[in-house]
Amino acid sequence: MANLREISRRMSSIRSTMQITRTMEMISTARIHKALSKAEEAGPYKEAITNMLANVASAGFDESQPLLARRLSERNVLFVLVASDRGLAGGFNILPQRSVERQMRDLQKRGIGASVITCGRKPTEYFTYRKIRPVLSFVGMSSEPSRDEADRIASYVMDGYASGRFDRVELVYWHAKNRVDQTQVSESLLPVTREQLMMPNKPRTPEAMSKVEHAAYTDYAFEPSASEVLGYLMPAYIRTVIYHALLDSAAAEHGARRRAMQSATDNAKEVLGSLSRTYNRERQASITTELNEIIGGASALEDN
Repeated sequence: MANLREISRRMSSIRSTMQITRTMEMISTARIHKALSKAEEAGPYKEAITNMLANVASAGFDESQPLLARRLSERNVLFVLVASDRGLAGGFNILPQRSVERQMRDLQKRGIGASVITCGRKPTEYFTYRKIRPVLSFVGMSSEPSRDEADRIASYVMDGYASGRFDRVELVYWHAKNRVDQTQVSESLLPVTREQLMMPNKPRTPEAMSKVEHAAYTDYAFEPSASEVLGYLMPAYIRTVIYHALLDSAAAEHGARRRAMQSATDNAKEVLGSLSRTYNRERQASITTELNEIIGGASALEDN
């Protein structure tokens, strides 16, 4: 009987857990549609400004502009890591966190400074625990990112790059391909190359960018010059890319959590089914034992 009570308690605990995971799955399923819609609505603006930059870059790409300048060597690298405030989303947080930490350690071994901006409570706590203090951190808004957050990150990134504090800026986040699949993205935010601007559509592989044609758009007249216009447009481009990454990551977070909770619910059902079979076998064995005892007792009385 003690074994039956223990199995019954485990089954009750698993049922309670399964109710929680199913509820979280339903919540994420409801939220992912809204988050995906926001990311998709911001997509055309990002595409439009990138295409505009591509046209201007084809007419005049001047590396003397602060945000277009390329460094001869790397001394400091900044990572912008976009993750989540909450867990229970599979590898959504831990995979990019470990990836960025590994890259930072490798850079430091080569004598290159590395720092990180964290978006989300989980990456902030992860790096703080490992004695790596983020230069900027944002918590409490991973599910509902704001333009103010993107503007603050962009201002810090652009000021740091223009002043020479950073020689490269990497943006790391999850891209929501659809409601089910997510892809981890790591792209160079700065410096921006002419090939990157002239190839707005991904994937921007080295092979693909090497085939970009540097054709000038002679139909446009630029005042004061194409290179200066490009310099004016770059801040808007940086802000747009960062804001779109925040929205994309929010949609990916809900998708990852929905899939993780669905998997947890399925696993709970499987364990519950196994425990039910074990419970039934134990209960049948207990009933059989009791019947044998009753029959044995009755036989003893008849013999007397």
